[in-house]
Amino acid sequence: MCYLPLLQYSTEAEFRQHFEQMYCQGPIYTFDGIAVRFSKSDFDHCCYESTNRDASKDCFSWKRARRLDWIKGALQDPQSERYVGWDRKRKQYDSNRRVAIVNGDYVVVISLLGPGHARFITAFWADTPPRAGRPSSVQQIRKGPKWA
Repeated sequence: MCYLPLLQYSTEAEFRQHFEQMYCQGPIYTFDGIAVRFSKSDFDHCCYESTNRDASKDCFSWKRARRLDWIKGALQDPQSERYVGWDRKRKQYDSNRRVAIVNGDYVVVISLLGPGHARFITAFWADTPPRAGRPSSVQQIRKGPKWA
């Protein structure tokens, strides 16, 4: 699937407005018919990064924001890699979370709420290389079970 070019806005406010217009007006439907809903606060989940691994997301990420249009593309791409998501709190796989990987390392996570309905969790460009003895986030996702 062909993905849209990177967005070229010059301010965080412009990216936020784009996100709200594209995603918060109504659901985005996945290639298999799931209606995914977004809230305005989801912008912070997908467009901010943490400057400290153990801290909350505190820094606007230009590289994430420029890929906002890829969220819709990933949800609608039948060729995406799909995996069962990991629940960090319960430390187990959760069959109500679906993770899509596109373009090699762009990740979109949704949470299924019921038949045909989901909410957006986050999206990110997983460009961080593996650290000593630890796989990258994409490598870790690919070790998990495939979405059936």
